[in-house]
Amino acid sequence: MKNPSSRRPMKKKQKSLFDRIVAWVHLWPSIASGLVVVFVCLTGTIIVYGDEIMDWTAGEAKYVQEIGTERITSQEIDQHLKQHYPTFAISEYVFFKDPRRSIRLRVFSPKERKLAMIYMDPYTGEILKRDNSIYFFFVTAHLHASFLAGEIGHWIVAISTIVFVISCLTGLILWLPRKWTRATRQASFTIKWKAKFKRLNYDLHNVYGFYSLLICLVLSVTGLIIFFPGLMSFTIEATGGNIAHMDEALPPMDSTKASLDLVPLAYQVLEQEYPDKKEISLWDPNFQKLGAYIFTTGKVGLKSIENADLSIYDRYSGEKITVDPQFLQHERTENMVWQLHMGQWWGQFGKLSTFLAGLVATSLPITGFLIWWGRRNKKSTKKNAQSTGQDATRQRQALLTKSVSNG
Repeated sequence: MKNPSSRRPMKKKQKSLFDRIVAWVHLWPSIASGLVVVFVCLTGTIIVYGDEIMDWTAGEAKYVQEIGTERITSQEIDQHLKQHYPTFAISEYVFFKDPRRSIRLRVFSPKERKLAMIYMDPYTGEILKRDNSIYFFFVTAHLHASFLAGEIGHWIVAISTIVFVISCLTGLILWLPRKWTRATRQASFTIKWKAKFKRLNYDLHNVYGFYSLLICLVLSVTGLIIFFPGLMSFTIEATGGNIAHMDEALPPMDSTKASLDLVPLAYQVLEQEYPDKKEISLWDPNFQKLGAYIFTTGKVGLKSIENADLSIYDRYSGEKITVDPQFLQHERTENMVWQLHMGQWWGQFGKLSTFLAGLVATSLPITGFLIWWGRRNKKSTKKNAQSTGQDATRQRQALLTKSVSNG
């Protein structure tokens, strides 16, 4: 005769206290910050290909119809700009080695509060196009960083980003299989595309979350470094840079002296010092207060420059200025943090990886919420079924008792 106890279902193994804490930390803060994380990740993902989109919207204005013999001066660039757009001020000059390329000016109007790209013929000064697509990315970037809500918005994004980092780390712990078998490996690394929605949703959250984990952490941590000045200073110091900005090591502007034309100097740096580079950038605010021109060669992006190199020249004598390498390291570290955050760390591969990771990060709070909601409904259904079963048992017992008393 079989032991009656053998018919009883085996009790599910109770999770350890550590597992329960990790699961709680992974779930509830993520649900609280979920909508913020979705919005921040989505806007960040949109920005990744901003440079390529702006190149596309510039169209034919990137090139001149006819190559001239002599380039216009920086003073003439300002004059032509003021003639057509008197409220605009130049934020950045970008010159290209290719003689067919137009000058690209990043301009801003404090009066209109508008940001635009101006494409200008480097030989005639003709404005080939005003492209406003950069303003879309400008607004998107501020939505990404603060919801356009000032300091309060910045802190909401920062706290949600910290929660997201914790969710990534706790998610990795929950993802790790207890035993590495063929079945667990398949479940952890592959998606069952033909499975029902609940299982498919779980796989999308679990598997894609693992594959994108490293890039998601890099994007989150670099975002926090950008937000917190103390973290940026620590990163700069840790990489051998000077916390002080390079501006402090350069001579101030002297209004009694005449500045050299920056255009021929920029092309001299580009063609002689860095013959392998194709473009060079100079930020206008730098030389509005400094007695030096700071040129940066490399692939110029919205917020960072790929493969960047700095060259500094006295704006009055044209002599090259040598600064302490620690100041240069400061600039390199800041630029690298922005490159990692913008996906500009390895050409198009880096951008594609960042874009895909951004899409996954956007989906994680959604798929995670659906997993929790499904389990919540399952528990509720199970509880109702148990309650119904108990009520039926009571009714049978009552009927049995009644029949016995009547018999």
